Amino acid sequence: MKDPKFIRNVAIIAHVDHGKTTIVDGLLKQSNTFRSNQAEMEQNLIMDSGDQELERGITITAKQTSVYFGDYKINIIDTPGHADFSGEVERTLNMADGVLLVVDAQEGPMPQTKFVLQKALELGLQPVVVINKIDKAARRIDEVLDEIADLFLELAVDDSQLYYPVYYCISREGKAWKELPDNPSEHTDMSPIFNAIINDIPAPTVDSKGTLQLLVTALQYDSFVGKYAIGRVTRGVVQKGLPVTLVKRDGKLVSTRIDKVFSYRGLNREEVDSAIAGDIVALTGVSDAHIGETIADKDNPEALPTIDIEAPTISIYLGPNTSPMKGKEGQFNTSRQIGERLKRELETNVSLRVEEDGIGFKVCGRGELHLSVLIEALRREGYEFEIGRPQVVITIADGVKKEPVEELLIEVASEFMGVISQELGARRANLVKQEQTSSGTTRMTYVLPTRALIGLRNLLLTDTKGTVIMNSLPHGYQKLGPKLQKIRNGAIIASETGITTPYALEMCESRGELFVGPGIKVYQGMIVGLYQRNDDLEMNVCKAKHLTNMRSSSSDGTVQLTPFTDLSLEQCIDFVEDDELLEVTPKSLRLRKRFLDPNQRKRAAKN
Repeated sequence: MKDPKFIRNVAIIAHVDHGKTTIVDGLLKQSNTFRSNQAEMEQNLIMDSGDQELERGITITAKQTSVYFGDYKINIIDTPGHADFSGEVERTLNMADGVLLVVDAQEGPMPQTKFVLQKALELGLQPVVVINKIDKAARRIDEVLDEIADLFLELAVDDSQLYYPVYYCISREGKAWKELPDNPSEHTDMSPIFNAIINDIPAPTVDSKGTLQLLVTALQYDSFVGKYAIGRVTRGVVQKGLPVTLVKRDGKLVSTRIDKVFSYRGLNREEVDSAIAGDIVALTGVSDAHIGETIADKDNPEALPTIDIEAPTISIYLGPNTSPMKGKEGQFNTSRQIGERLKRELETNVSLRVEEDGIGFKVCGRGELHLSVLIEALRREGYEFEIGRPQVVITIADGVKKEPVEELLIEVASEFMGVISQELGARRANLVKQEQTSSGTTRMTYVLPTRALIGLRNLLLTDTKGTVIMNSLPHGYQKLGPKLQKIRNGAIIASETGITTPYALEMCESRGELFVGPGIKVYQGMIVGLYQRNDDLEMNVCKAKHLTNMRSSSSDGTVQLTPFTDLSLEQCIDFVEDDELLEVTPKSLRLRKRFLDPNQRKRAAKN
């Protein structure tokens, strides 16, 4: 590639589950990136390669790929759609010159649509709107177009951004149109999207004759070549073996040398001798590079503006396991090992903040999902640790404590409006908008403190039989309000260490909801269930039924137990109160009291 005018850098942005990754699938398959017999031609969500991405069905990290269409090289950036991973969106939009804004033909613009579009327009990126899933029976295309127009009117930085092309798509079938088709079943392909990228997205505005400048936007690791520094060449030409200067965030200059230069083709990197301004490349040899730093010419080390990422809103304590079962199920369990792993995470997870907190760490992120993905990743890598209750990150401005606020959009059937209103009323949420959708559901918009969102999703899913659709978006800060009342009932706590028995659990289940079954090893102070009342209850769940001369082992029949509730990681995090901890190991999740001894708990409660 010799001329930047034949390069297009485009990011695909949208709300979660509106079809971004599926559109990338279609572009990859129809650009002859894969051979006809390659396994990828039969796959869906090709770009979602991580285990958790495949299991959760969401994009967690932004990824780069490149396709060739005619004489043009198109660098595509697939971004996450969930608000908790918006830091990934913020850093990767710096590499793009335009965006494909994907909107569901039924749901229309959602909270994250607004967030990512605002970021794109602030950076001056050219938007192209793609209405996806136009084959839905409940599609409402005219209304969605009006809603998109209102959104642009609200967010546009200048008048030119109010004019944008609109295309129509059925991404899972690999079809797209420039005009709304009368017959969506007609045979077509993704050519209109390719042409939109080439004709509507501008070529990169770069200086190919100047000295080298590249902003590091992403990092990846390889066991063979080490660290890759990924970014767009803003000025000049990057070559392998070139001596360069790394400009750190604090202005410090580090002399280094580029070892190898890689360009993208499909899902693979291919080694090249050089790359021109405007192209997205991966470099090796610059091992000290971090996200937001500049790789520049050794004789003219000019720094590019650093990437600004919105501040974290949720924090959680994460430290070495202190339970009686510590060290039995995990490979890494010391404070030093956990600290080293979190330090590595900070290099690529730009929205994360880590501070030392006693023997453990205070980890700050953008939301519960952001933190739970990290916790699950550590767990799968063999780490054993404990975490506390999520807390909001308080800021101080002009001597006033302020807390983050969220805009919450809820869509639910009318029959569940009462339970939604009751639950959100208890969490001091303000209803700012309510409307009926064409599908008969009610859409409500609330503004509430971020701390009121902790534990809300799982609760509403239970209350609405899994039918609620809820999405949140950062909405600034407000003065710190009074403490919220405790929503959850008390816990059933094991009073003895041992193995649970059916006999003891049968007596226990009449008092509440059990989290453990028979034959499970428990320890004193471990939480084994949810009590029916507000206070805690201690019970011996290891008690055995003693046989006497009057009783034989079979006289009373077998014990019939109700199946216990096996809480997921997110449910466990939501359950934890201030005086409790969650023990996380590669094999188990155990809820426990912070003080295992009942006398210590009583003393702590008095203080």
